[in-house]
Parts: sequence; C-alpha cells; structure tokens
Amino acid sequence: MTSTSTSEVVKPKFAVRTFGCQMNEHDSERLSALLVADGMQPTDDLADADVIVFNTCCIRENADNRLYGNLGRLKALRAAKPHLKIAVGGCLAQKDRERIVERAPHVDVVFGTHNLGRAPQLLRQAALAGGGPIVEIMDAPDPQGAPAEPPALRQTPYAAWVTIQTGCNNSCAFCIVPSVRGPEISRPFSEIVKEVQSLARRGVVEVTLLGQNVNSYGRDLTKRRPLFADLLRAVGSVEGISRVRFTSPHPKDLRPETIAAMAETPAVCEQLHLPLQSGSDRVLARMRRGYTAARYLERLEAARRAIEDLSVTTDIIVGFPGETEEDFAATLDVVSLAGYDSAYTFVFSPRPGTRAAAMEDQFIDPEVVADRFERLRVVVERCALSRHQQRVGKVEEVLVEGPSRRDATVLCGRTRQGKIVHFVPDGDMSAIIPGTLALVRVTSAAPHYLRGNLECIVELPRYRRRIPVAAAG
Repeated sequence: MTSTSTSEVVKPKFAVRTFGCQMNEHDSERLSALLVADGMQPTDDLADADVIVFNTCCIRENADNRLYGNLGRLKALRAAKPHLKIAVGGCLAQKDRERIVERAPHVDVVFGTHNLGRAPQLLRQAALAGGGPIVEIMDAPDPQGAPAEPPALRQTPYAAWVTIQTGCNNSCAFCIVPSVRGPEISRPFSEIVKEVQSLARRGVVEVTLLGQNVNSYGRDLTKRRPLFADLLRAVGSVEGISRVRFTSPHPKDLRPETIAAMAETPAVCEQLHLPLQSGSDRVLARMRRGYTAARYLERLEAARRAIEDLSVTTDIIVGFPGETEEDFAATLDVVSLAGYDSAYTFVFSPRPGTRAAAMEDQFIDPEVVADRFERLRVVVERCALSRHQQRVGKVEEVLVEGPSRRDATVLCGRTRQGKIVHFVPDGDMSAIIPGTLALVRVTSAAPHYLRGNLECIVELPRYRRRIPVAAAG
C-alpha cells in the first residue's frame, strides 16, 4: 500500500475514529500502532487519508446511528478517491457483521473485537483485490488464552490506559458486551506489571486499568480468589507512577480487600466509579444486577469510611422495561442518599439478543421517560454542585492536560478525584506543558468542573522528548 517516487517512499496515511468507551479508545491506540508498524502514518484529516477505520461501540443505539451516519458521509470522499480503503471494527462490527456492507457497500473491511491484530493484513488483502468487502469476524477469543497486548500509539505521553481483562461473565439483562466481547479473560499478572513499568520508564505518571468488571480480575487465573486488590498494590508500587485509576467495577464484586488496597496504596486515586443503574430493587432484579439498593449503599458507605475524600461517580438507566413511577422515585432516593460527584445518565436502549430486548413491557411513553430523565439530571447536578462547592478554598493537586478548549488563556487539568479544574497560570503558560503536576487553589465551583488559581508547580514532567509510540514491553 505504498507508492514510490524518484527520491523516497511515500507512506500512505490512515485516520482512526472511535465511537465508544475507554476500552474502544485504547483499542484504537493499539490499532494505530499496528498500522504504523505496517508502514503507514497517522493523519487527523479524513480527506487526506488513504485508509479510514471506524472503531465502534454498540452498547446504545445512538452509537449505531452515529456510525452509519458517518459512513454515509464517506461516500462522496470515496467517489473522489477511488483508492481510499474504509474499515469498520469493534463491537458494532462484531454484532452487525455483513449488515454493515449491506447498508454501506463502499466499506472494504469489517473486523470484530477478537481479531483487531489482523486489521492491517485484511486492509492489504482489500488493496490487492482492488476493494472489498472482506468480512472477518471471530465468534470467540483465542482459546489458547489471554490475547497478547500489542503496542499502542498513546494519545498522551504522561497518561495511559492498560487493559487488564477482556470480556465479561455477568448476565445483565440490558448489556450486549458479553456477546460481542466474549467471556472474561485476564491478562497475566506479571505481564500487566511489566507493561506499567515500561510505561513509567517512558514518562507516564498516570495509568487507568481497564476491564468490563475489574473486580473479578484474576478469577480465571487462580481458584484462590480475585487478584484485583493485589494488582492495585503492585501497579501502585511501580516507581514513577503517581496515579492509578480503574474502570469499571461491579458493585456486587466490590470486596473489602479492594477497598483496603485503595485506601492503603498512595498512588491509587481517591475515585470510584460504581454503576448503580437503578435504585429500585424490582428493576435491579429484572436487570440481573445481583444486588439491592441497600446492599449497594452499604458497600458505598464502606468505601467512603475507608478512603478519605473519595469521589464517587455512577451510571443510571432511565426507562428500563416496566419501570414505574414508584421505581423511578426509588432511583431518585438512592441518588440523593449516595450524593454522587457526577453521573452518566442514559435512556434505555434495547440491544438485539439481550434479555431486556425480549421483555414484553418495552414501551414507556417517551414523554414520561424524557420527564424522568430531566428530573434525574436536576437531582444529580444538585448533588454534584454541592460536592464541588465543598472544595472551594482547598488546594488541589492537578495533572495538567493543556489549554482549555474554550479559552486558550486558561489551563485545564484533573485532580486525583478526577475532577476537571480550569485555572489561570501565573506568568508564561507555555512553560507548563501537559503532564505537569501543579497545586491549584479552588476559587469557584460548577456542577461539572472547578475553577482556581495556580499556587505552584509540584513536578515537571520527567520526559523531555516526545516518544511517538509509547508501547508496552
């Protein structure tokens, strides 16, 4: 897929667009590294690309709509550039398979969640054949064990995602993940620690451990018990790593030893994402979540007792099949009692093949659902604002991410609790590069962010040169 001139080999360009969660984002980083290793170079401009890859999610219906809308917009570009190759990968590709090329015949390659590593080869095959479609979907992960973790083209030199497991063994009624990601497979303990050590040597100071249910990490590696608490301690002890985050845990599997590891490991951030989904015991049972509202609140309270200044976020679904006004009122009660720092709220979206999609009481008046969604938003933002106002006057440790997207004269970063802070630097802001640790005094609060003034620089980044591929191991 390269062309030559009299003076040099011109590398073809690729662009990757991601529709989905942090797992999808990390998959895109790995895919980008594979394409670079295959002799290509990245570009942010779709019009300049020779290869365009859409990496997809299918948890909610709007992700489907976004993908097909974006694929439709590529038809004109493909007509103007006949050599352009278009690929679709990830969860939606795993689910829809041939349907993608039926709806978008200009797509050349479709690959799923279990064969990301073959994407470059499939693109080469499509190029040699003069076009696709080539559809290759594996129905299960490699039976030989945990998939190897390919290098990743990291988006930032100071922070990195680290996959610790793939797949999920839970059977939540609304979730399609087990059918597109497969059963849980944990990466070897030593392999994860080695990757984090490698990242630290390259200047990474913050890692986020990724899995569909991180609390159950290691159950397939040992019959003794889950290993997640041990992994937190091991990763948190790696020299150079200042912050360790993780997502997502399942409330039914949040164990005392995990809470203890969070409390006792200084590098582990005071942040917990604990998906509630509903505050109604009846709805939770229909969702097959494995806990009651009371049990959820007990575990949340145990975490807050053990971990000082803990920030808690959650996921909530509105309009699950059969949800009554009484059920929704119970959700509002739990949200008020939990006092979340923020929440990701969603309107129920039936996913083909899930238990919820087959439930008879699917229909809830859209106006009722919209009203509930707005009432929930008000309660969540009231809780978030109250939590944020308690931070006014405090000095926060902020990991600088760069200038604000809305105001280039203001810097933006995140606290250990994951809160966004916008602050005004004292002097030349160009000297405070992304990855700098700074102390910022909070001066005001909003539901979704904090504002403050720079007190001082704590630590400048340890890296002094940009490393284009911050690969593991």
